[in-house]
This record gives sequence, C-alpha cells and structure tokens, in this order.
Amino acid sequence: MVSQIIFIAITLAAVALFSYNLRKIIRNIRLGKAANRTDQPQKRIMTMVKVAFGQTKMFFRPIPAFLHLIVYAGFVIINLEVLEIMIDGAFGTHRVFGGLGSLYNALIGSFEILAFGVWLACAIFLIRRNVLKLKRFTGVEMTKWPKSDANYILITEILLMSAFLTMNAADAKLQLLGSGHYINAGAFPISQYLQNLLPDTEGSLVAIERGCWWFHIIGIFAFLNYLPYSKHFHIMFAFPNTYFSNLEPKGEFTNMKSVTNEVKAMLDPSFTPEEAEAGRFGAKDVNDLSWVNLMNAYTCTECGRCTSVCPANITGKLLSPRKIMMDTRDRLEEVGKNIDKTGNGFDDGKSLIDTYITREEIWACTSCNACTQACPINIDPLAIITDLRRYAVMEESQSPASISAMLGNIENNGAPWKYSPADRFNWAKES
Repeated sequence: MVSQIIFIAITLAAVALFSYNLRKIIRNIRLGKAANRTDQPQKRIMTMVKVAFGQTKMFFRPIPAFLHLIVYAGFVIINLEVLEIMIDGAFGTHRVFGGLGSLYNALIGSFEILAFGVWLACAIFLIRRNVLKLKRFTGVEMTKWPKSDANYILITEILLMSAFLTMNAADAKLQLLGSGHYINAGAFPISQYLQNLLPDTEGSLVAIERGCWWFHIIGIFAFLNYLPYSKHFHIMFAFPNTYFSNLEPKGEFTNMKSVTNEVKAMLDPSFTPEEAEAGRFGAKDVNDLSWVNLMNAYTCTECGRCTSVCPANITGKLLSPRKIMMDTRDRLEEVGKNIDKTGNGFDDGKSLIDTYITREEIWACTSCNACTQACPINIDPLAIITDLRRYAVMEESQSPASISAMLGNIENNGAPWKYSPADRFNWAKES
C-alpha cells in the first residue's frame, strides 16, 4: 500500500504541475488579438491528419524524417504500455493486461522493437547535432540553452528506453525463476540479449526491475513537466497548430479592416463602414499579434528548416525565420512573467520590435514564403514579419529609403516605378 500511495501522490502532483504551467501558456496565447480560424473544418481536419499525424512535410528530408517517424511512433505506441504501468502502480498489480495472452506477447514484443528503434534514432540525432554539427542546427539564435534543450530530450529518451528494456529483461528472468509476483506474460525479442548482463539472484533482479519501473514512470512525469519549458512542446501543440493553420494561398496578405473601411469610404461616399477593432496598425509587441501567431511561437521545434531555405539568410543577411519565432516566444514568456508579478498593464519599456527583433531583420525578408513552405508543422514566420513592417511604416513612417521611394511612386504614379502613368506604354512604341 505504501508504494501505491506514493505512486498516486506523484501522479497527482505531476498532473497538477503540468496543468498549472499549461494554463499559463494558454493565458499567454490569449493575449493575442482575435483571428477567425474556424472556417472549413473538414479541410482543417485533413490538414491536421496529413501534416501533424502523417508528417507529410517531414519527408522532404527523407533520412531525418524516417528517424523522426520511429521516435514519433515509439512515443505514441510505447505510451500505450504506460496505461498498464499506471493501473499497476495505482492498484498494486503486475502486468495487469497479461491475461490477453498471445496478443499481449505481440504488443510487448512490438514495444521492445520500437523502443530499440527509438534508442538508435536518438543516438543518431545526438551524433548529427554534436559530432557532425549540421549547419541548420547552428546560428546566432542557437545559444547554449537551445542546443542543450535538444540534447537533454534526446538523452532522456535514451535513458527511458534503456530503463524500459532493462526492466523487461529483469522481469523475464524473474518469470523464469518462478518469482511469485511475476506472472508469465510478454515476449522479449530485444531485452533477452540483456539478461546475461543481469545477476541471477531473485532479490537483485527485483531491485533492478522495480528501480527501472520507478525510473521509467517518474521519468515520463518529469518529461511531461519539462515540456512547457522546452521546444518539445510541439509534441502537443503540433496538432492544434496545424488545425488552425492558414488555409489561404501562400503569399496572400490579409487586409486590415480599418484601412479597408477608409479606402472604400473614399471610393464610395455611400459606403457604410464595417465594425473594426480599435488598435494600432501592425504589431509593436506580442499583444498586437494574433493568438495564432503566438501559438506558432510556442509550437516552433527550432529545427531550422525555415532558416536553411531562406534566401535572405543564405545570402548572408541577418534574417533567420527561426529566430523570429524564438524571439516571439521569449518576449511572450517575458510578458507573461510580468503579468504574474505585477498584473495586466505593466509596461517594462520593451517591445518585440527593436528589443528582440531588429529593423534590419524584418526588411531583409523577401516575402517569398519559403519558410512557411518548409515548416513541418505549418508555422508562419512571415505573418509576424509583415505585422512588424506594418507598424514601422503605418505607425512610425519608418522604412528603408528604397521602400519609401517605392511607396511614394505607388501613391503618385500608381506603380512602383518613378515614371508617369502617361509614359507607361512608351516601351511599346515603335522606335
């Protein structure tokens, strides 16, 4: 009973802590402006199924996609075994589903094969990051913490899979010894090779099996509560993020309703303006962005696929779409902490633009949408860049000289060029 009480107490504490942190993150996301992403529900569900569940965009890079698929499948399927651990921990049973017979043996066998696959995939990912040092895992934004964060998760996965296989190896030996609590159940195609490394005495085997059992379940709870502080929160947010992703054609910019009202009123004096939310033009800080933008920031996996295909970044300019998302998340976290300490309305004198993201970065963007196309979970860095530009131009009248000249030409000549509209077809005249 003591172990059951300890298990239940740890479980409740882990769930409560995770719920507390999750509520704060949802609160932070709700700081963003409204955005309607409830249209076309069938198309949204299909997008989520293809992109989040099916990981279709991952396979533009086949090798990491295959390794990630193994980890993904392992995470989903092996966690079915966690259900049995939870029941065993709460009620003091052991392998409660063992009565399923051959089906149970097949399940445990497949879990072991997947666990070994996850172990290998994580080891390869560690080598890619720390030995081969692939370029897309580097950059000014990839400071000590982002690099360590990825390594912590990979090492944790390896330790959890090692504990799972060692637990099964000790369990199998205890079954052979006829230990009373250990019923004959399960197939062990991988852990059978670890049995020779374990002692033969029953007491030592029970200690190893119980130790690995506790390590495995506590490790899962620790992993759960590490997620809100990690880029690996995409494990949960990838699904709503893809469901609420932008379904409009890439490159189609949104119009601000307040501006549209003004233009229509000038063209048609009888026009009745539609109701528009008051506020600044564009975005100066995170609360000026939409809640979808803010959810994107929390969902970013920091994989660097966006930055690796960005033409501005490739040509040596300062822009990194990954940094845009990481900066947005960091600023949002800072705003959330300010709210926790002082309540709403506190002004710390900082903003997303200038404090976190420089003007040089936002104007380096070519608006080509390569970053949004490359993102495996439909994150849209361009939407944030566009809103920051809107603020710079429409609120501050600040833009590079070339942009200002273009805007002036559009206003005066109806085209980006300096030529008069009357001269527009001179090129077609016969010489």
